[in-house]
Amino acid sequence: MSVKVIAYDVGTTGLKTCLFTISAEESVQYLAGEVEHYALHVLPNGGVEQDAGDWWEAMARSTGRLLEKTDTRKEEIQGITFCSQFQTVVLVDREGKPLRRAMSCMDTRADAQFKRYMHTGIKVEGLDIIKVLKYLKITGAVSGSAKDPAWKYLWVRDNEPEVYERVYKWLDAKEYLICRATGVMKASRDDANGTFLYDVKKGCWSRTLCRMLDINMEHLPQLCDSADQVGTLLEGPAAELGLAAGTPVFSGGSDVSLCSVGAGCVEVGDVLVYSGTSGWVATTVDKLHLDLGNLIGALVGADPTTYNYIAEVETSGKCMEWVKDRIDRMEMDYDDMIDYIKDTPAGANGVLFSPWMHGNRCPFDDANARGVFFNLDIDTRGSDLMKAVIEGVCMHMRWLLECTEGAFRTKPVVRFAGGSAISPYICQVMSDVLGREVETIENTRQVGAMGAAALLAVSFGMLKDIKDIRHIIQVKDTYHPRRENTAVYDRIFPVFKNLYLDNKKSFAALNG
Repeated sequence: MSVKVIAYDVGTTGLKTCLFTISAEESVQYLAGEVEHYALHVLPNGGVEQDAGDWWEAMARSTGRLLEKTDTRKEEIQGITFCSQFQTVVLVDREGKPLRRAMSCMDTRADAQFKRYMHTGIKVEGLDIIKVLKYLKITGAVSGSAKDPAWKYLWVRDNEPEVYERVYKWLDAKEYLICRATGVMKASRDDANGTFLYDVKKGCWSRTLCRMLDINMEHLPQLCDSADQVGTLLEGPAAELGLAAGTPVFSGGSDVSLCSVGAGCVEVGDVLVYSGTSGWVATTVDKLHLDLGNLIGALVGADPTTYNYIAEVETSGKCMEWVKDRIDRMEMDYDDMIDYIKDTPAGANGVLFSPWMHGNRCPFDDANARGVFFNLDIDTRGSDLMKAVIEGVCMHMRWLLECTEGAFRTKPVVRFAGGSAISPYICQVMSDVLGREVETIENTRQVGAMGAAALLAVSFGMLKDIKDIRHIIQVKDTYHPRRENTAVYDRIFPVFKNLYLDNKKSFAALNG
């Protein structure tokens, strides 16, 4: 038995629509995909927004092209599911219509709301210790950044009361799309956990935390598991997507959770380094833990028996895109860029770059932090700057991995996925910087959608357990660190970390 399914990967700047076959014999096979891009609205006050309708239109356009390109009849699709950006705030009315543009996880404007609730009383690491202890007891983590969803919800209450009065539910990105497809408003537990209002022990929304933050619990949707079927396609939405009415719709999960699944990082100690527009280091762990000093915490994932210990960087591959498009005024694609820098030595002839192009979260939370080229001289070339950007992203990942290993033992081999992992050159730099063996997988750009589809194999009973997914994810290439290059990065790594400490006050003066 073999079935065809579609997994939608809802990203920060684009949506991928991927067609898979699932069978008991071959498990999950990627067939084809289509991509649609949409706008990210960056506002002067720190707001970062998206039009939720753009996500749906991207789904419709890309689904139509995918079915036509693959000569697939709509009746052949036996289910759709989602892998999505999360910590996004979509406020909808009773009909599920958005009341305003969605507030992205990158949105920083709710600093006043964050400070009003969390910068009170006796403090630890600058946060109210009583509230921190409540968070830890209930969620195992702490909402320690103004970018977290609750503060954005409260920002709307304080600044747009006419919108707030009409709110029926507060949804995340994929929850909005599921609502539009099925009329059902439910949130997967990993998305719920990302609000820091979810009681991980009781498996429900926390009345205590909602009361502490003045959150209206009636605005929170019902909960479900990532593998659950939440409904079926209604006739109108089905026609817009070009799919059959009644097609089963599954919840899926967050990008952080499902990228680890799609990379096969489902056993305790597995590490995924992900570099797309943003990036993170995710380690599969068996217990809740919070490193408040470095703002790294364990979150609920798709597997109810493990957690994802997440350390995030706001801009990762986006930095590489930026330098490709701007340095030396050259028109080049990524292959051209790699060819341009291939002879630049490790350490980029002394140039360092900090990849905090839109602030940063871990191991420090500072919306004012920015990218810095450091140690330029009159002989510095454009190729040095490009190489330094790639190294800067990789060194930040090393920093996150170093912080992770202060709390958990990790396996020596690291999986690397996301758009950056397509390039063998970048993979080798990552291995050199980490000083670790690095593995990549097939279809690394579709790793999140792969995780969503693989989860459907569990939903359909073709795999017994999520941990079985590791055995069906194939390693494509393996990279071994070159000792001479790792020695260079060992020397400059402390200087890289000091770029933030040495410039923190200057960032605040310029960007505060």
